[in-house]
Amino acid sequence: MTQTSDNVTWLTQEAYNKLKDELEYLSGPARTEIAAKIAAAREEGDLRENGGYHAAKEEQGKQELRVRQLTQLLQHAKVGEAPADDGVVEPGMVVTIAFDGDENDTMTFLLASREYASGDIETYSPQSPLGVGVNGKKAGDDAQYELPNGKKAAVKILSAKPYTG
Repeated sequence: MTQTSDNVTWLTQEAYNKLKDELEYLSGPARTEIAAKIAAAREEGDLRENGGYHAAKEEQGKQELRVRQLTQLLQHAKVGEAPADDGVVEPGMVVTIAFDGDENDTMTFLLASREYASGDIETYSPQSPLGVGVNGKKAGDDAQYELPNGKKAAVKILSAKPYTG
């Protein structure tokens, strides 16, 4: 899955199905479960000092936020369309860079939104400083991005291939 500039998210069919299943669970059974927790905690008495009630309400708020996020994400999703294998860095690409042009100091990562992150490969958001710096560059191009301390880091794009994982 990747975030593109027109607010469209590219998803594999597997990722789309997983997120859709999560949304269905959170919108149905999970809502019922949290409502039961809140009702049970409310019956315990004074709500001002009822830790169980406040914890359940906080959990409900987080759950509803996730429902809104998933709804928006899935509404703008494109399923199954991988980026072209043209060597241009864009969301959905596995990118290998060399720091300061040193081909012995490299890093490979997936440029994608956080929902696509997996243990298989490090993932950087297109909105991250590194993502912004390399997005749109081609293999062989130099790029810069801003470090947290305000300094600039230079990298060379070694390759950009569509993610197939």
